[in-house]
Amino acid sequence: MAGFVTIEKGLGPEGRIAVVRFDRGDGINALSPEALRQLTDAARSFEDDGDTSVVVLTGGARAFTAGFDLKDPEGRARATMDLGTLRRHLKLGPRLTRAWQEMEQITIGAIEGFCVGGGVALAVALDFRVMARDGHMRVPEIGLGMNMSWQSVPRMLHLIGPARTKQAVILADQRITAAEAHQWGLVEEVADPGQAFAAAMALAAKVAAQPPLSVAMTKLTVNRLTHALDDLASHMDLDQFALASLSEDHKEGVAAFLGRRKPTFRGR
Repeated sequence: MAGFVTIEKGLGPEGRIAVVRFDRGDGINALSPEALRQLTDAARSFEDDGDTSVVVLTGGARAFTAGFDLKDPEGRARATMDLGTLRRHLKLGPRLTRAWQEMEQITIGAIEGFCVGGGVALAVALDFRVMARDGHMRVPEIGLGMNMSWQSVPRMLHLIGPARTKQAVILADQRITAAEAHQWGLVEEVADPGQAFAAAMALAAKVAAQPPLSVAMTKLTVNRLTHALDDLASHMDLDQFALASLSEDHKEGVAAFLGRRKPTFRGR
């Protein structure tokens, strides 16, 4: 099984920074089910790591990730799954974002190029995001007749508020530029092209210089308060996704995407 994820530890001040690099070497870094599993395992590998207090997650030089891989054979098999099997398979994404959100370490995303769909869902599960000036985000799920899931809607809501969340998610074709993402509060810092990782590492060094226990406890307190009601709000997004995937609009959305044409939606 090809390894898409590499982990490097012991970097920065007192060796307290780790880097998790997700790179499939294909230029778009699509999230196949196997990639989701590897990224989840990467987050969980820090559970008992008291030596690391900051984790920087970065993608390839041209893309953070294009989102879920619609062409992956395992992913495409969803179309023929029964509801029970589909629901189990759909837990891969929420499991990934939850694993990253619940890490004790401070997490920083370094985003070059584009960050699409599931990539946005992963990015908003982190503590901080640094984005290259020429990068962009896009949330295409609704345009494919799906819903934005992986429990990312409440996370986006906390960061950018209700109207911006609706704007980002409902206007599925709209690119969110780095400048807009920064203005909205979707990213905390904008870097020069090619410098997102360096800027993320500089931020990581500042965090790593703080007392690790106080940092970890503060993160936990803020997260618990912020996300206290999120499970109530988002437990349905998996079933909404399963339901939406049975719609004619979803089949039309995916067919139009793969056929590079404009979809025609009919609300059924």
